[in-house]
Amino acid sequence: MPFSKVLKNFLFMSVLWAIGFSVHAQSTSQKIATWPKQAIRIVVTFTPGGAPDILARVLAEDWQQNLGVPVLVENRPGYGGNIGADLVAKSDPDGYTLLIGTVGIHAINGALYEKISYDPVKDFTPISFLASTPNVLIVNKKLGVNNLHELIELAKAKPDQLTFGSSGVGTSLHMSGELFKQIAGVQIRHIPYKGRAQSLPDLLSGRISMLFDNLSSSLALIKAGEVQALGVTTLKRSHAAPEIPTLAEQGLTGFEAVSWFSLMAPANLPPDIQKRLNQMVRQTLNNPNVKSRLLAGGLDPAPGSPKDLSKLIASEASKWGKVVQQSGAKLE
Repeated sequence: MPFSKVLKNFLFMSVLWAIGFSVHAQSTSQKIATWPKQAIRIVVTFTPGGAPDILARVLAEDWQQNLGVPVLVENRPGYGGNIGADLVAKSDPDGYTLLIGTVGIHAINGALYEKISYDPVKDFTPISFLASTPNVLIVNKKLGVNNLHELIELAKAKPDQLTFGSSGVGTSLHMSGELFKQIAGVQIRHIPYKGRAQSLPDLLSGRISMLFDNLSSSLALIKAGEVQALGVTTLKRSHAAPEIPTLAEQGLTGFEAVSWFSLMAPANLPPDIQKRLNQMVRQTLNNPNVKSRLLAGGLDPAPGSPKDLSKLIASEASKWGKVVQQSGAKLE
């Protein structure tokens, strides 16, 4: 083929590619410029009432007032958060389906489950850190223990007879229990539930001995005297309940397990929508009224950049991967 003809073909194809790229870029730009133009759903991987659900509803309430479109909270509990996470991971990256990310989904499940249908990192676009809360060890008052030392003594005297509940396998509440067993040197059976709403009646009735729960979720029960709080799982006492000592200060040196929550979207979310969502999160959580309400409930809001969130996930995955390995826990 003569060089002149090759050159003409090349130029022709280049023009077609440029036109196609321009149309695609224009289409993407139009989508971003008109976002949002339909309902947004925020998927929560646990039952209503817990910390992730509270955060989702705080965002939904504020955004719906400011965006002029419905913002819906959809609870998809089960399988350690994998059901809801898989739903979001496989959704279109258009900013209309979002996930309340958790330490379990993004830092624990990858090490705990033999096979999961999504990649905890690659299948998501980080938007912002939302908030954290200490976990708290609460026991049935009829158990007859008043402090951590008495609980450990009882557990050692009755190996595998005491039970601890959590809101699901692979959650930070489950891992708090596994870390407690390792550091305290006790054998306690784990009883997983789909969410805290199912576990609390069994704790109050005495069907399970103890429960690791988010402090923000159980604070009302503790203050009402319906359960006995033995310690929080952070290195410092919580400003929301400073009277509750940490497990670390009671002898479990280095014990730290924080439940944290983030906002995530499917992978390949357009950067402009990612930036817009990050700004929306910051605006909501930095609102003095919202912030004071969350702090009073035991949640510490701290919105940040997507980059900082990615660093946190990597650090937490390394930490909890070791705990999972030492515990010997593995699920299909």
